[in-house]
Amino acid sequence: MTEAQTSTSISTRLSRIAEQARTAPDMALTNLAHHVDVTLLKEAFRRTRKDGAVGSDGQTANEYAANLDSNLQQVWERAKTGRYRAPAVRRVHIPKGDGHKTRPIGIPTFEDKVVQRAYAMVLEAVYEQDFLPCSYGFRPKRSAHDAVQDLWDGMARMGGGWVLDVDIKGFFDHLDHTCLREILAKRVRDRGIHRMVGKWLNAGVLEDGVISRPEAGTPQGGVISPLLANIYLHEVIDTWFEWTVKPRLRGRAFMIRYADDFVMVFSDRYDADRVLSVLPSRLGKYGLTMHPDKTQMVPFRRPRRGTDGKGGGGRPGTFEFLGFTHYWGRSRRGRWVVKRRTARSRLARAVRALHQWTKQHRHWRIAEQHRALSQKLRGHYAYYGITGNADALERVYRLAIRAWRRWLDRRNHQRKMTWDRMNRLLERYPLPRPIVVHSIYRRVANATP
Repeated sequence: MTEAQTSTSISTRLSRIAEQARTAPDMALTNLAHHVDVTLLKEAFRRTRKDGAVGSDGQTANEYAANLDSNLQQVWERAKTGRYRAPAVRRVHIPKGDGHKTRPIGIPTFEDKVVQRAYAMVLEAVYEQDFLPCSYGFRPKRSAHDAVQDLWDGMARMGGGWVLDVDIKGFFDHLDHTCLREILAKRVRDRGIHRMVGKWLNAGVLEDGVISRPEAGTPQGGVISPLLANIYLHEVIDTWFEWTVKPRLRGRAFMIRYADDFVMVFSDRYDADRVLSVLPSRLGKYGLTMHPDKTQMVPFRRPRRGTDGKGGGGRPGTFEFLGFTHYWGRSRRGRWVVKRRTARSRLARAVRALHQWTKQHRHWRIAEQHRALSQKLRGHYAYYGITGNADALERVYRLAIRAWRRWLDRRNHQRKMTWDRMNRLLERYPLPRPIVVHSIYRRVANATP
């Protein structure tokens, strides 16, 4: 069977699982684990990144692929008979946006990534039929830009309101294993699935040569962790807000959630206050807490026409979501509209990273520096290039040029990199100019029949 035929066969199988889940939304499925066979594992291998960091066993993707069929056959037999042991994940710490704190990331072994991917494919086929439209993170055909755009659309329809910007404190470290198993059992009662999920929840964490076994949480970086997080928060937040909270409100409301980052928007201040008062107990029921300093209530109503934005109780506040600051500003026609710009912390992080890279790599050949810097800028534009954010993009572009000139100037004390020389260099090696990749005007044009 060719690779294309295998992918088609797997898609057909997953579609059948999805159809079964869709036609029986209240039924717990009991016969899923048998779908994980060598063919599915081979497709999971194809979908798994091959250039990621190695896990605790040090094995690379190329080393695993050298004897792929035998390796997949063996791991399938271990999983099928219950003899599979989830290896400890290797913990590393990566810098956070402030440049000082770090975030722990768990790196599974390559084989464990493949196995997690296979089981995640089966579970995803089920839960994609249950997840609500308000959920965007780590879902097929959904992105952070979809979440930001739908938040913008909802604000435009409602005219703003009261924004409850919620931060769950250490969500991935405090996810309650018992609660997750109970939530999973409402929809999936396959013993093989539960056994494997339990193995991943109880897998140790390897750090500095020592293995620890946390009693709560799921490692960020695990292939199946984002799906388990969505299953958890679908129960804790999404269905509660949609089916319990909204029917009891006086005004309108909507929610946008991307993984553990979410905002709730209310047209009525009284509704917002009520939800804020009960949200801690709702989260506490599932072992979660709100971050006291990062959770905030923001007045975000559209300013009245003919005002400077300061009337009616003061200038509307701002809030950050998925790396963008949302605020009210004037359109070209003078109307009040919701605008988005790169959040200050994200902008500072991007500039700091460019500065550090140009410093560390100033002795590379110019062509190699140009190629790498161009790639970094295109990556920045690919995420932050949204309508209305051109000024922030232009600032990153200008500061990238300044950082590049500064460190080229310091690599040769006898031949200074003056601005005249730099401009001539940029003629030969031009850095990519800012581009609005995600244009609302292009989106509207494409949607028009």
